[in-house]
Amino acid sequence: MHPEETVLILDFGSQYTQLIARRIREAGVYSEIQPYTLPVQEIRALQPTGIVLSGGPASVCDPDSPGVDAEIFSLGIPILGICYGMQLMAKALGGDVVPAQNREYGRAELSLLARNAVWTNMRDDGLTVWMSHGDRVIRPPDGFTVLARTDQVEIAAMADPDRKLYALQFHPEVAHTEDGDQILRNFLFEIVQAKPSWTMASFVQSVLDEVPAQVGSSQVVCGLSGGIDSTVVAALLHQAIGKQLHCIFVDNGLLRADEGEEVVQYLRKYFDLNLRYVQAQDIFLSRLHGVHDPEEKRKIIGNTFIEVFEQEATSIPGVRFLAQGTLYPDVIESVSFKGPSAVIKSHHNVGGLPEKMNLELIEPLRELFKDEVRKVAMELGLPDFLVWRHPFPGPGLAIRVIGEITPQRLEILRRADKIVQHELMASGWYFKIWQGFAVLLPLKTVGVMGDERTYEHVIALRAVESKDAMTADWARLPDDLLARISNRIINEVKGVNRVVLDISSKPPSTIEWE
Repeated sequence: MHPEETVLILDFGSQYTQLIARRIREAGVYSEIQPYTLPVQEIRALQPTGIVLSGGPASVCDPDSPGVDAEIFSLGIPILGICYGMQLMAKALGGDVVPAQNREYGRAELSLLARNAVWTNMRDDGLTVWMSHGDRVIRPPDGFTVLARTDQVEIAAMADPDRKLYALQFHPEVAHTEDGDQILRNFLFEIVQAKPSWTMASFVQSVLDEVPAQVGSSQVVCGLSGGIDSTVVAALLHQAIGKQLHCIFVDNGLLRADEGEEVVQYLRKYFDLNLRYVQAQDIFLSRLHGVHDPEEKRKIIGNTFIEVFEQEATSIPGVRFLAQGTLYPDVIESVSFKGPSAVIKSHHNVGGLPEKMNLELIEPLRELFKDEVRKVAMELGLPDFLVWRHPFPGPGLAIRVIGEITPQRLEILRRADKIVQHELMASGWYFKIWQGFAVLLPLKTVGVMGDERTYEHVIALRAVESKDAMTADWARLPDDLLARISNRIINEVKGVNRVVLDISSKPPSTIEWE
């Protein structure tokens, strides 16, 4: 489902690499991240229209630093080096790079020294940019022109237009860089001369064209969770292959209040799906009884899901494919320049099933970021309550009930969380934040209700702002909204006498508590 034009990003470990890909896609051009170790022959085979060398934490002055085959600079493909990518380009082509006396981190004032396509539609008096580097180029390679400088760095941008090579010491992809989006667009449209053809409408059409050819007359099984990813997979494949798709919704007893019925009713009514609704609460909760460790919870839930799902799937004749809601960040994680991650959360995918059941995978969303999945959902006409539903972890409420899972503790959390969702929705804040939810803590505190002392549970409120969940900041909800949520939970949820607010950011914290 690759578009005709691709801008290839070679990843040297920058925290901003995914952001580069997102910015390029937002401009309407498909971008793909690959590790810097990708051989030149494979790069040539991919036929990218442009290449970006990302930043990274290493120093090119270190003899063991990551590098690329210098042949990449002779392919005739426009290349943009960012930060480490600029230093790597300079060193590989005969320029001089030295460790800076002082690491430059943060905002800097950029002065433009020479006109160039990279500065198209930008003013001449400079701009504020974001720096994050320890090395600097002190002499550009032969054929390069110095395009810009800062007070700290004499060569902050350089280019060799004849060889279509461009390099920036700063990070145009971050919001702190003034006109950073315009700089990237100039690279894409003035230098690469790409066409802004990457749209979710074109993506949907490519799936509708390719999946029927891939599937033929075979049957496809899909696990529905109620989240946006699996729901979009189901809606997309249903449009592509109709009744050849068989969806299985397993209620593990760990869903939010009324979630199972709500999703199932909608999908049956509006999409006429082949949908099996499996009530498996008892087996999940019995196996979780007495378990406190979060990773053990995940393993139990994942293994039990596979068992239940396999039992249902094997009863469907002619099944040859398994559809999953794998997203691009999951794919990037598995091909990171650092190598495959040591631990990939088991709830991302139905691990083990394809091999066990001899099924082939269909992952129609594996090229998309989360915000692009939502755009596909809107393209397919899914309702707002599904499109903008806050992300929900695969293990469900099991990792929001800290400690042991019991029906009673789950019910307390469901009732508290329902109040949180209602108040966020009523205030309009539900659509302003990435995620908001309640967490049941494994402790009790003393309180006073009426004339009696109480010893009851504590609910933590977690609300964060984010664009992709890679980083997140705690949401500054209004005091009156927090007061309403707290008052309602304490007054309406029996067994709770205290509500606390989580004001941690990611990193160093995670969004979920377990």
